Amino acid sequence: MSYLEVTKDVYKEAALTPDVGLCCTTTPIWQFPELKIPTIMQEMNYGCGSTVHPRDLVNNPKILYVGVGGGMELLQFSYFSRQREGVIGIDVVDEMLEASRKNFLLAEEQNDWFKSDYVTLKKGDALNLPVADESIDVAAQNCLFNIFKMEELKKALQEMYRVLKPHGRLVMSDPTCEQPMNETLREDERLRALCLSGSIPLNEYVNMLTEVGFGTIEIRARRPYRILDPKHYPTEESIFIESVEVCAIKDPMQEDGPCIFTGKSAIYYGNKDYFDDKKGHVLLQNQPLAICDKTAAALNKLKRDDIYISESTFHYDGGGCC
Repeated sequence: MSYLEVTKDVYKEAALTPDVGLCCTTTPIWQFPELKIPTIMQEMNYGCGSTVHPRDLVNNPKILYVGVGGGMELLQFSYFSRQREGVIGIDVVDEMLEASRKNFLLAEEQNDWFKSDYVTLKKGDALNLPVADESIDVAAQNCLFNIFKMEELKKALQEMYRVLKPHGRLVMSDPTCEQPMNETLREDERLRALCLSGSIPLNEYVNMLTEVGFGTIEIRARRPYRILDPKHYPTEESIFIESVEVCAIKDPMQEDGPCIFTGKSAIYYGNKDYFDDKKGHVLLQNQPLAICDKTAAALNKLKRDDIYISESTFHYDGGGCC
């Protein structure tokens, strides 16, 4: 049985019998006025963070969500796209799609503003999305792409890039791991399905996004996720896994490479009112400016004693240099 077939079985079981704690988030990260999330949706929230960020969701966007889970994030997205078929949910597991349909009927009973036809559920594969080219404003996946091996991951990212409109956003939450994993862990289909042994280093994750063509990458959060220890897993050393929230924007690729925001800031504290690097970046005196790693490297090369560049915080919330 292939690892993708094992994955289907794991999430078929999770659809038929909700598995609280299958992933680390079992309560909604974002709560909004007049939004009530049915308990069953929270129990079936099989993700490792959140992909719902209000600043992405303006002007009734068309939203695609791949890997529906219990429907919680689909419901949250519908809060910002209150239109018929404003949100499309794709899943390859029939039982998960059916569970989500039932959950949306509960959500409709508990939320006066919500209508089930705001969400369209389709059976489909992340490697061959049943969605038209450049038809989506915001695409999202939570703790799904981590399951794929590298060839399938590249294909899944290419599919997301294909369906996004120019300047559209791909918002993702996935586990990452900086330590090497042995082949026993890597080839364990069930551990991969559980979003553990497919984790790759953050730099590799970001590089795959830029290789597909995304010109702007935002690292929005980076948190502790799991420990794989020798007592419970086939490893000789404890392995630390983090969850990361990333937004990849379908901006044109700049001649000097992508803009990757990892939470760096620059502060100019010289004698003038501002510093202008003549490349589109103006630093007001003693006012921090979020900058991409490319801009940070360029400012560091100037070797000025009146500009401070912070280390990466791996938290970026907009307002940056590009």
